Amino acid sequence: MSNKESAEVMSGEDALVQSYINSSEKQQQLYKRTLFVVIISQIFGGAGLAAGITVGALLAQDMLGADSGTGLPTALFTLGSAGAAFLVGRLSQRFGRRFGLSLGFFAGGIGALGVVISAVTISVPLLFFSLLIYGAGTATNLQARYAGTDLAHSKQRAKAISMAMVSTTFGAVAGPNLVGVTGEFALSIGIPALAGPFILAAIAYLLAGLVIFILLRPDPFIIAKAIAETKRTSADLLSKEKPNLISYNRRGIFAGAAVMVLTQFVMMAIMTMTPIHMGHHGHGLNEVGLVIGFHIGAMFLPSLVTGYLVDKVGRVVMATASAITLLISGSLAALGPADSMIVLNLSLILLGLGWNFGLISGTAILVDATSPSTQAKTQGSVDVLIALSGAFGGGLSGMVLAYSSFATLSMAGAMLSLLLIPIVIWAVRNK
Repeated sequence: MSNKESAEVMSGEDALVQSYINSSEKQQQLYKRTLFVVIISQIFGGAGLAAGITVGALLAQDMLGADSGTGLPTALFTLGSAGAAFLVGRLSQRFGRRFGLSLGFFAGGIGALGVVISAVTISVPLLFFSLLIYGAGTATNLQARYAGTDLAHSKQRAKAISMAMVSTTFGAVAGPNLVGVTGEFALSIGIPALAGPFILAAIAYLLAGLVIFILLRPDPFIIAKAIAETKRTSADLLSKEKPNLISYNRRGIFAGAAVMVLTQFVMMAIMTMTPIHMGHHGHGLNEVGLVIGFHIGAMFLPSLVTGYLVDKVGRVVMATASAITLLISGSLAALGPADSMIVLNLSLILLGLGWNFGLISGTAILVDATSPSTQAKTQGSVDVLIALSGAFGGGLSGMVLAYSSFATLSMAGAMLSLLLIPIVIWAVRNK
């Protein structure tokens, strides 16, 4: 391409961006289009993330022949998601959401294929390495929720987050309930049954990446950055307002991150060991799939209502509701009869619901406290902490179960969740 042709392409791109800067109507049209694209990608992405959650621990148990390492798959793919969250955030900040998100989904699909190959070859090192790469899909699926907020008004943000998350439900709930079907398919082609869900994950993540890469045009984050830059150059902030704004933004970033990190830790620790706990008490694979399916449904399905409440009654109220819900969930899991499917389902549903309250309220707090000039980078960094907390929770949970009990693990998570309340109260003090 000649210099003249390159200049013409750049001029055309600049004109396109400028057309969105000048038209609030076009901004809202792109906001709605972005939500639609994100929703489609999240349906596929939800199916991709469900595989590791449902059978990752069971596959490791089968390949390792011991319970003590059953927390490693969750730890590894959440650790991998931490690195991916950092990279996706940086890439999105520089090149836009389309590039960062599509690349992350593609990596997740490749990792899922690696897990299948490791199961066929009975290679534990390949399993662990592939789970790290597979974690990129988890991180990307989570970061996609931010794309819907790029052009959203302050009273639309939680709703935008919730619409992105609720669409994940369709794939995420279907995934665990297809464990039996995908397992039978895997056996029919000479692959271990527990690797079957990862075949579905590979296809789902690759499709999610294609949806983002092909349809997310123009890029909403690039438009949002251009709009923010225009506003900065056309109006100066009063210097006396800057210290208070900076102070509040720092508190908001910390509070939003803390809410999401704590809810992720508690949820992952209890959820990861639930299949193992159920196996110890005579529950079969289909029953495990049912409980995890209900749990994942509770993580995402209530999102539309949660988003409305976060925008309507406030971030602090819903973060507090997250703490209380997680407290009840952990207490029920610890004290209820282990052979009761009703108790197991109820405790895991409440666990997912508490996580849902925390993630949406925490994300809204974080988005409120950031600007497009650093937004994607900050969001990626916070998602690194979320992933690391999940990795730590998943890894620690296996050790706790091996040397103590599921009841101890669940009650510890219940008590830890109460820290959310003073954190969010501090964050809004003297706002």
